[in-house]
Amino acid sequence: MIEKARPDAVDVLDDLDARPGSATSLLRTIVGAVLRERGGWLPTRVIVVAMAALGVSESRARTALTRVKSKGLLVPESRGGRPGYRIAEAAVPMLERGDRRIHHPRIMDDQDQRWCLISFSIPETQRDARHQLRKRLSWIGAGTVTPALWITPDFLREEVAEIVGGLGLDERVTLFVTDEVHSRAAPREQLVSEWWDLDGIRGLHDAFLRQHRADLDALGPSPAPRDAFAIWIAALDTWRPIPYLDPGLPAALLPEDWPGRQSVPLFLRLRDAARGGASLYIEGLVGDGA
Repeated sequence: MIEKARPDAVDVLDDLDARPGSATSLLRTIVGAVLRERGGWLPTRVIVVAMAALGVSESRARTALTRVKSKGLLVPESRGGRPGYRIAEAAVPMLERGDRRIHHPRIMDDQDQRWCLISFSIPETQRDARHQLRKRLSWIGAGTVTPALWITPDFLREEVAEIVGGLGLDERVTLFVTDEVHSRAAPREQLVSEWWDLDGIRGLHDAFLRQHRADLDALGPSPAPRDAFAIWIAALDTWRPIPYLDPGLPAALLPEDWPGRQSVPLFLRLRDAARGGASLYIEGLVGDGA
């Protein structure tokens, strides 16, 4: 009989595989960015109107609500006779982890390079759990040395341990911590490009810069709340996968023209300029009875 990962382990609450800019991804970003500020609940109509500010039709918004509900992120709940949605309790820890990752980007220090190596031997009878492990390691920015040996900055070790424990694989996985990586075959800079898809990660940073470099000028000194909301959510939605898939490698191991050196400060400046206005926009919709 084939063993399977526990149901709570395969239930992916964080829809990282949704394409940024899609209705599902934008809704997921709204949930993480503003819904919790309103006590974890919003009327359905407010969510639909907020999605319209992002260019999402009502029908697509309602389809996205159905999808994130099926992922276990939202739960239908009426309050005061108004239909709405609240954040599922099981999703709160994931959202809090996302806050730390998204709003506090971490980069390895050139002088203090501690690595976590993830070695595993998982039998064919647990192939689904093995697949989930690899998938989730890639989603937190781990690099692939071999199919059964992965590497990540040591500051991600706690997240690795949570993934392993959640999949029930503690007895199948061993973590090693080291501050030395040597190879006679290639310098470390070359190994990094083999273990991580640097071109793919570069593309994410480049796309963020290309799409949102002009947003600060568009906001101006006193942006209208609706404009601030639209700019902030769109920028956050583009940015959200980056700090997951980019592990924060040290500058010494990255190309001199690495775009993350520009995209990280741009994101933080956009956040500071637009987040307050975005919150005011949602408050206004709730107050207007939308």
